[in-house]
Amino acid sequence: MDGAYGLYSISHPTLKAMISLQRTILIFLSGILLAIAIVSGYKVHEFSAQRAEIKKDYSILNNITYGLLSVNAWRDHIVRVVTHRIDDFEFTKPQRAAAKAEIAVALHAVINRADSMIDRKQKTIGGKLKKFAVKALVNEEKLHAKVPQFAETILSEIEKPKNKEKLKALVQSKLEEFGTITYDSAADVNRAEDILNKYGATDLASFNKNCEQKLDDLQSRTYFFTYVVLGIMIFFLMMWWVLRNQRQVHTPFFVMSVLLALIVLFVGLTSPMIEIDARIKELSFLLIGERITFHDQVIFFQSKSIVDVVRILIETGKYDSAIVGVLILLFSVVFPIAKLISTKLYLLGTERWRSNKIIHYFAFKSGKWSMADVNVVAIFMAYIGFKGILDSQLSHLNTKTDSLASISTNETTLQPGFILFVAFVLFGLMLSAILQRITTLEPKPEPTPKLGKDIRHAIA
Repeated sequence: MDGAYGLYSISHPTLKAMISLQRTILIFLSGILLAIAIVSGYKVHEFSAQRAEIKKDYSILNNITYGLLSVNAWRDHIVRVVTHRIDDFEFTKPQRAAAKAEIAVALHAVINRADSMIDRKQKTIGGKLKKFAVKALVNEEKLHAKVPQFAETILSEIEKPKNKEKLKALVQSKLEEFGTITYDSAADVNRAEDILNKYGATDLASFNKNCEQKLDDLQSRTYFFTYVVLGIMIFFLMMWWVLRNQRQVHTPFFVMSVLLALIVLFVGLTSPMIEIDARIKELSFLLIGERITFHDQVIFFQSKSIVDVVRILIETGKYDSAIVGVLILLFSVVFPIAKLISTKLYLLGTERWRSNKIIHYFAFKSGKWSMADVNVVAIFMAYIGFKGILDSQLSHLNTKTDSLASISTNETTLQPGFILFVAFVLFGLMLSAILQRITTLEPKPEPTPKLGKDIRHAIA
């Protein structure tokens, strides 16, 4: 008896120490993973926000209103085309013959005009003497006969490189003068310049190159940290399978799991979920023998998170939009958060907390009212719908002929915010199942015997 009692007195504290050590190690490791999840989630949120801002600026400067429908863009293209035409200008034989004929007509007209002026009646002695001298020295018929020679001489002078450059400079200055009085609105120009200055770019080409490099880099970083968060969630679920019969660690590990779910939910709600991008990839055609090309003409672009959508709907000032925004906020944000907190309170709380109808409802029955899973399906269906509609409509813009080529693209994509929100929904469903399992494994408290019954037994 004493030996058994001694064995029990040694093993019981040892068992408690082992359980305590096991819980401490689990909490420590879970805490490290939670810290990594917090940092990774913050990075996903930060990089997604940076990428959305850069993509928004990119879509503004490459918007069709700053390109294909821009007065400035067309002015620059036309000035360039005409300048090239001027630089490459050379008389062909038919053109030279036509120009010579026009010059000859002009010279004949000048001679006739001069002759008519001389033939006018002169009233002064000086005028009469000049008229007599001209008639005596100048033969009008001989002048008309020499007009082709004069025209040839004029053309030869025009074709000299020095004179040709003077003519080109004159035409170019006039063209530039017309260009300076042709422009878009000042507000649009200032907005474009502000965006260029923001990225330290001098022109659209350098801006696009800089933005594309940054967007690719941010996209790869965002997905890297997204996969880190997903890996931690998968690790937590695997640990639940390993620890499924270890009742002594269920409570702390469930608390850590709820905290992880809250982190993922926050990142999923605040990060862009879908990116709608419809653009004309390339439009090319011939104008006066020169090819004019427009690249990446953005027709429509939007990238929003659930929180952004809710804020926009509420800020519209229209009661119907505000109601929709409040409903999305209630069923897609408030209910999931309330459910997670309630599961935590249910597990950690006393019997009084567990018997609370509100906590019990949110912990076990609010899932049918939470629209998180419905929201996932809605976003996915919207993605499929937008992609299908845009693909169908943009396909009509695809044209290829000898003089015109047009290529339109639909770059609508799902973003990491959607991936994490889906992961939260699935993780939340698993946590609900885990909560039901671990609460059924808990030992039931023995009912306390009633005082009256004990007295009767004592009397008997």
